[in-house]
Amino acid sequence: MLTVLVFCTILIVLATLLPMSRNSHWIIRGMDFPRLQIAILATALLIADFVVLDDQLIITWLLISVTVLCLSWQLWWILPYTMLWSREVKTASDTSSEGQLSILTSNVLAPNHNADALIKLVKKHKPDVLVTLESDQWWQDKLSVLEDDMPHSVKCPLDNLYGMHVFSRLPLEDQEISYLVEKDVPSIHASIVLRTGDKIRMHFVHPAPPSPTENEESTNRDAELVIVARSAAESDMPVIVTGDLNDVAWSATTRLFRKISGLLDPRVGRGMYNTFHVKYFFLRWPLDHLFHSDHFTLRSIQRLPSISSDHFALLTRLQFSKSRDVNQKGLDLDANEAEWSEEITEKQGVDSNDVPKPSE
Repeated sequence: MLTVLVFCTILIVLATLLPMSRNSHWIIRGMDFPRLQIAILATALLIADFVVLDDQLIITWLLISVTVLCLSWQLWWILPYTMLWSREVKTASDTSSEGQLSILTSNVLAPNHNADALIKLVKKHKPDVLVTLESDQWWQDKLSVLEDDMPHSVKCPLDNLYGMHVFSRLPLEDQEISYLVEKDVPSIHASIVLRTGDKIRMHFVHPAPPSPTENEESTNRDAELVIVARSAAESDMPVIVTGDLNDVAWSATTRLFRKISGLLDPRVGRGMYNTFHVKYFFLRWPLDHLFHSDHFTLRSIQRLPSISSDHFALLTRLQFSKSRDVNQKGLDLDANEAEWSEEITEKQGVDSNDVPKPSE
């Protein structure tokens, strides 16, 4: 039994240490994802250590100490996405409908043909904006029934799992479809005009993940996130970035995005809102995101029921204010991280100037 517990401890240590590296290989970056699962396994391992091992042996306390350190490190990353943490975004006190903006983000899974389920969600929740990812021509045809209520749209149907569509009740301006890093992976950029007449800069993204079947390294994904983050930081307009980032909320690269952009995460202090994977409850993490500038407070955020995709849809209701809330503060970027972001973009030869700047 001691041998088994030593082996399990070594695995926990490796799963904890690997993501500390900035190596972009998919195996290493993949260890960013299951931090919650690793924390649960570390807790179970601790219990086994106390129950099974002889507390008079030095190796027992060595195993316990190492496991406690690993557990503490994993909790440092995931606790902000629990109610034990202070909220990064305030709950909206203003309830005026004119300043409200609701966005439903859904990775539909292209082979999934249960469009009726998504249409029902849209009709029930009546979001101002619907964003679909992995949507092809079939999905575009099926979702056309929404255009009576959501007459403004940007359509990019593709058969490669990177199609995107945006449907809106509110006017869209300066629409542009861009291929920022990879020639077959689009992003959509536009400004949306609120009922107050104010314009919001919107970026809809779905970078390709690091995986054995797509990109061996995460550099393409990371570069797209960095240049969109820089572009958002350079803007004086209210900004929202949403989509499937193919990265978890608690990864080093998503934190880098937040630090560079200055955008806020409404999930911090509220919950994880794990949107993937629908079928495997024990392998879920937050892949679908919405970040916004400090012009917004939060009315509500919720994960919606399954539409037979591998992702749950995410519905976020924001409240806009013309004045920025200085009491809402995100994460700070240090010099080492700034240098890391430069390395990422230089390696891919991309720049924030490549990102369309709606209304600017």
